[in-house]
Amino acid sequence: MEEVQVISTSLVRASSNSENGNSNIFKIEMTPWDLQFLLVGPIQKGLLFHKPKEENNTKSSLIDHLKTSLSHTLHFFPPLAGRFSTTKAANDTVSFFINCNNAGVEFIHATAPEVTVSTILHSTRVPLIVHHLFPLNNIRNFECVTKPLFGVQITELTDGYFIGCTMSHSLADGTCFWHFFNSWSEISRGCEVISRIPVLERYFPEKMDLPIRLPLKLDDKKLYEKIEVPTLVERIFHLSKESIAKLKGKANSEMGVNSISSLQAFLAHLWRSVTRCRKLDADEEVTINVIIGTRSRVNPPLEEGYFGNAAHFKAVKTTAGELLENGLGWAAMQINKMVTDQSYKEVMKFYKEWAKKPMLITTSSVLVGSKLGISSSPRYNIYGIDFGNLGKPVAVRSGMANKNDGKITLFPGAKEGSVDIEVCILPQTLQALENDQEFMEAITKT
Repeated sequence: MEEVQVISTSLVRASSNSENGNSNIFKIEMTPWDLQFLLVGPIQKGLLFHKPKEENNTKSSLIDHLKTSLSHTLHFFPPLAGRFSTTKAANDTVSFFINCNNAGVEFIHATAPEVTVSTILHSTRVPLIVHHLFPLNNIRNFECVTKPLFGVQITELTDGYFIGCTMSHSLADGTCFWHFFNSWSEISRGCEVISRIPVLERYFPEKMDLPIRLPLKLDDKKLYEKIEVPTLVERIFHLSKESIAKLKGKANSEMGVNSISSLQAFLAHLWRSVTRCRKLDADEEVTINVIIGTRSRVNPPLEEGYFGNAAHFKAVKTTAGELLENGLGWAAMQINKMVTDQSYKEVMKFYKEWAKKPMLITTSSVLVGSKLGISSSPRYNIYGIDFGNLGKPVAVRSGMANKNDGKITLFPGAKEGSVDIEVCILPQTLQALENDQEFMEAITKT
């Protein structure tokens, strides 16, 4: 495998010469939505760019420009340059908060001289080299007491660049991740102020006892043990706008409704297909874990720029036999019913019950055996990102964090209305999926 060579590593701190920022924020309490992710890995997403045909700047000036614009952007996002801090209580519990101390984010300049844009963009399987294009690998969110909450790795390829970012998932969710990425590109293009200032105040219902205390011992060696992961493979499957519409139409037609969404339809198609390819016994339980966004589900809704986690996992369960016997529409309707049930009342029930009895997510709790775990969203603005000197991205990829059998990552496709599904599963399951006629009929050939 081609090696990634690190040229330099440094810490980038937020500048103090920008206006209208959040530099007066120092301490931020953490919500159940934030704390639930402490034992899992961070968010790792990165963008692939072609090298400009006519580079007006030298390579070093490009890196310097991105580093400087990153510093200016961090002024508006002080939590990213901070660290988690903890307070121990007499009852052997610990509480976490975000210390906006401007300790800095990790910034790595690297090169992968044998890797081309085509290597990443057109390989049937996601090349393993992609995992090495991200900073802060092999850490979990609770470790950001001492490690950076955010990191950037800019890797020069033979004919392109890859910008990989790692953000603690206990700091923020995917909506915030892409909010920052878009804001950084704005500053890089010369904007003095970003178009959407983040709202850093966390959401807490009235009469909430703070801080939330967790029965977690950070000196427990078991917390730092390496998680054993089976041999996995990854592939990006492309769904065209037309293919998605066809699946949605079929699902609604089968159930005699028009309430099943495009997302629910193609997730049902994927769930049924993977279950079929796993060759499970008919009575074996199968689960799809879906992230439920809560920004619009609280009352009043959270502000558009809310910068923090605002989501929780919900599972849909059935048996392999029932899932495969009942068809696409039935499977999609089970997902639809679960999503529809997530009212303000249900969101608050999860929130308040979690605060009383914390349950930390682990990778195995959402991804083991016969489960699928759905992450990210095809609604994020990814291909609208433009750093000016690099142009717009040609692809998006994820890192190694939280990968296990059944991890599904959703991205918007490069063509409007299309979706890319990154599937991470066992090799034999992926091979069966690629040979599954019903599944592949919906896939766009690339």
